[in-house]
Amino acid sequence: MFKRSLLALCLTLPLASFTTLAKTVTDDAGNQVVIDKPALRIADAWYAHHSLLMTLGAGDRIVATVNHAADRPWMFKVQPSLNQALQVHGKDFSSEALVARNVDAVFVPKNDPQAAAYRQAGLPALMMGFNDFASMKQSLLTTAEVIGTSTAMTRAQAYNHYLDRQIAFISQKTAHLSHEQRPRVLHIQSLHPLKVDGCDTLIDTWITLAGGQNVAGQIKGNMHEVSPEDVIMWDPDVIIVGAGAGTLTDSPYAALFASLRAVKQHRVWQNPAGVFPWDRYGTEAALQIQWAAKQLHPELFPTLDMIRATQDFYQQFFDFSLSQKDAERIIAAQPPE
Repeated sequence: MFKRSLLALCLTLPLASFTTLAKTVTDDAGNQVVIDKPALRIADAWYAHHSLLMTLGAGDRIVATVNHAADRPWMFKVQPSLNQALQVHGKDFSSEALVARNVDAVFVPKNDPQAAAYRQAGLPALMMGFNDFASMKQSLLTTAEVIGTSTAMTRAQAYNHYLDRQIAFISQKTAHLSHEQRPRVLHIQSLHPLKVDGCDTLIDTWITLAGGQNVAGQIKGNMHEVSPEDVIMWDPDVIIVGAGAGTLTDSPYAALFASLRAVKQHRVWQNPAGVFPWDRYGTEAALQIQWAAKQLHPELFPTLDMIRATQDFYQQFFDFSLSQKDAERIIAAQPPE
């Protein structure tokens, strides 16, 4: 009788050990998603989210991607395993293709309707998205939960601590600036068509933290199409052009914008871009706030060395050694040689 009881207990142990791995994770849209095992094979349908996975040391778990080497050359150089991943154009995967690749979890942008199709195929789908640094840090922690390793969680905490330190360092210098001391900044995401970033965005957050004012602050959200007349009316002190947008001098607006204060004072800057464009929604936002603060207020940050900061960041969070020339090319929004 004792032996039968012991045998029954032993038979239930593997099942009990497996079920304890299952957990419920709350994604960035507030959905409760059951993760029944650590995600070893991941499909990532949000362009920026790849950098979060790479920061957590899980870039090699991406087996399906919406990114491409032609568009993100530094991402594929730093994480060459992406060259073997399933690549799609657009942001939608075939559920059948993901099931065939034994995908454990799918990350999608917040409110992506395709999530329902993935869930119907039995794939845990998590909606991810953030618009400030607090929600960005939470998104990283949630991603680490899905990865399911202590290493991923440790790296998430290390990154969040690094980001907090940079925010504190910069705000200590810029918080005292008066309204008049804050340059009026326009961030152009696209020149064809002309699109800018407004309030309630990560872009607005780093502009303010770096000691600037977002001249498009009355517009809510990312990538809003505006007219050239809007830009002329705003007459910004500084124009920051997204890395993939081209240059203002080669755009149809070169002559039209020649009278702008930012153009006349030579304060039109191309935004850096590495694994992902620094100005948008990747973990290199921690470098963006340093770069933007140094650009807007060089007198407040005389010892901030962006080349060294970039090299240190890549070593710590991407496990990748950048040469000085590599760092210079990233800051100049240039691809690898």
